[in-house]
Amino acid sequence: MPLSPEAVWPWLVRATLWSTWCPEFRDVVVEGGGPDLMLGTRFRWKAFGVTLESVVGEFVAFERLGWSATSRGIDAYHAWLIERLPSGCRVVSEETQNGWVARLNNALRPNSVGKIHQVWLERLLENARGGHP
Repeated sequence: MPLSPEAVWPWLVRATLWSTWCPEFRDVVVEGGGPDLMLGTRFRWKAFGVTLESVVGEFVAFERLGWSATSRGIDAYHAWLIERLPSGCRVVSEETQNGWVARLNNALRPNSVGKIHQVWLERLLENARGGHP
């Protein structure tokens, strides 16, 4: 990305705005009422109609963000890595999923998780280009 980690980071941690630029992720409620994710933050949200309970387990400002996501039939972990480069940064998004809901989703919609992560990355770039949230 031709942007600095400082331009990208605020859009990742401002979880309450995710639905404004990635409508597949809705109804984010951060425990305690703040808008931003931090280490240990608990939050609830919906992804593709499934309500998830999450806890931020990794938080290194401008470098790494990761959270667990659980619901009936799903146990997932999502991580973001931001690598500073001379020309900006590289953003990597990885997720693991276990459980019967994850297996069913993969059987019915192969590669859907990878596709939505690509969309999430593209929209992250678009928003970061526009300035801070």
